[in-house]
Amino acid sequence: MPLTLSALPALATLLARLDPNASLADRHVWLIDLLQWVRGDSRSAPAAIARLQQFMEAVEAQTEVRRLLQAWWRMLLQTVDVTPLLADFGFAPRTAFISELAERVRRKLLPGTPETTDAAELFSLLSPSRFDAQWLALLDEAQISQLTALLTEPSNTNEWDWQHSLLDALTYCTAQIRATGFAPELRLRMSEEEKKARPFHTLPADVEDLRRIFFDPHRDANELQAAVARYRDRMEACRRAINSVYAHLDQHGISIGMVFRLRQLRARFLRVRELLDCLLSPKPAAATVKLLTRLALVAEDRKSIRALITANSTLLAAKMAERSAETGEHYIARTRADYRSMLGKALGGGAITAVTTALKFAILALGLSAFWSGMSASLMYAASFIVIQLLHFTLATKQPAMTAPAMAAKLKKLDSSAAMGDFVDEVTHLVRSQSASVLGNVLMVVPVVVLFNLLILLVSGHPMISHDDALHVLHNLSLLGPTLLWAAFTGVLLFVASLMAGWAENWFVLNRLESAMRYNPRITAALGIARADRWASFIRDNISGLASNIALGFMLGMIPPITDFLGLQLEVRHVTLSAGQLAAAAATLGMDVWRLPAFWWCVTAIPLIGLLNLGVSFYCAFRLAAQAHSVSSADRKRIRAAIWLRLRQRPSSFFTAD
Repeated sequence: MPLTLSALPALATLLARLDPNASLADRHVWLIDLLQWVRGDSRSAPAAIARLQQFMEAVEAQTEVRRLLQAWWRMLLQTVDVTPLLADFGFAPRTAFISELAERVRRKLLPGTPETTDAAELFSLLSPSRFDAQWLALLDEAQISQLTALLTEPSNTNEWDWQHSLLDALTYCTAQIRATGFAPELRLRMSEEEKKARPFHTLPADVEDLRRIFFDPHRDANELQAAVARYRDRMEACRRAINSVYAHLDQHGISIGMVFRLRQLRARFLRVRELLDCLLSPKPAAATVKLLTRLALVAEDRKSIRALITANSTLLAAKMAERSAETGEHYIARTRADYRSMLGKALGGGAITAVTTALKFAILALGLSAFWSGMSASLMYAASFIVIQLLHFTLATKQPAMTAPAMAAKLKKLDSSAAMGDFVDEVTHLVRSQSASVLGNVLMVVPVVVLFNLLILLVSGHPMISHDDALHVLHNLSLLGPTLLWAAFTGVLLFVASLMAGWAENWFVLNRLESAMRYNPRITAALGIARADRWASFIRDNISGLASNIALGFMLGMIPPITDFLGLQLEVRHVTLSAGQLAAAAATLGMDVWRLPAFWWCVTAIPLIGLLNLGVSFYCAFRLAAQAHSVSSADRKRIRAAIWLRLRQRPSSFFTAD
């Protein structure tokens, strides 16, 4: 929290504490307090500039204080190594996401100490923020020159030390870029053309040539420009080589560790450019302030755990969304024939779900403990969903989380009114597809469950569920209870299942398991070459659906008993399963059910459950995919306006195929 102005120490007190012969920690604490005084309440950047000006004028007015400040500054430069700040601040010590996450957690939990000779650690303790970047950016050349004159002793005008630090930082950054560029997971994904150019190989020689020529007392300006140009060109070639990695991520897969390496490299290239500009600037003091402004912004991002996770998961989310988009295209019906086919697949999915409903009640009848009942239900759900997948049937609620990325992928081409019209057409196709799927599932699951109940009644003399269990179903599914809340929660689970699908397919591709299954000698020896080839193709084509179905099955089965054990008591409401359970309850209660208000409250709840299942899962998936594709808020507003316009002008297009 920023201090209030009344809580800040007086300027006279700060100047009285200035002591270049104090201990290392005390000298750094004085700097921390001075910067806090300059910030004030961190509300006004011009006010901070005014306080800095007040400080400089007070120092200029007192010759002894000015001498002490210059001695303090000389002591700071002699005892603190500035190269870690210039070269490594803002970067992970190891190019691994987990280690950086642990480091940020450590910095949040454990206090730092000003007793340090590492400029990067000291800079972190100075608590730089975006406010510091704001007031630093307001410094004009006159103020920068005034501050430089205050800090620099007249007898010490040599800039070689600072330039040596800049070139050392360039050397360290160059070495890190070269080492990361040689990492196998990146090198093997570069294009063949970039690999043959070998841009990373000669980086050390280029930076050493730049150092030798720069510090040559008899250097030629043209020779220095040529060395700088060679170094810049080499860096640009390295950047192109790294960019070529992105083009191969679909083929080779991606991991969050790889994303982290790529982001670190992009930031390193930017840091090299900033250091080089600072080194070659005709106004080194102004360039240094600009660099410090940038480092203050880096420091703000470096503190946030959320920013780390968000920044490094964006590309991973994009690739998962793209893989889900490929699957989702199959769930969108665009013609009457597609619509009829979707309806037929949904009827098949409803029939299988009726069997699932009967098995669910059979598991409950066994009277197992909560855990084993949930585990049995999970296995049964997963098996049921996999059967639906392998028979090429459709479960309506599985579609939205898959189709949303397919829709979002089309948002990258909304540069004309015609493209917007095409996108709205896709929305109408999607709504019709979802309507057909829900309608087919529900219309089939209800009569099939009633038929199962009749067969069980004829064989055993008892209905599928008891009278008390039927009343319990009516109580659980009633619109008057938390049914809609559980339906929305189930929509989130459907979205999570789609994420698992994208993650599993990416993991399969990343580890090249298709090739391993097809060509590994032990696998081909056990299965035979032809069968191994068929299995590899089958798993590659179905890994996404299998992962999604298994994940959804276990979430539907295990979340209720686990959360009940923890005291949260979360439940799930899946529209097709709920419709099947309601049909079983109605079959047990007989014709009297039509006179029960509780039954009609449940009937009213079924379409709302379906709407929330579909809407929540679609919203979550679409939002993630839109963020992954960098869809702006302005484009989102245009999309909403276009959809509402179509709904007013042609509402039937959302429900009937042309």
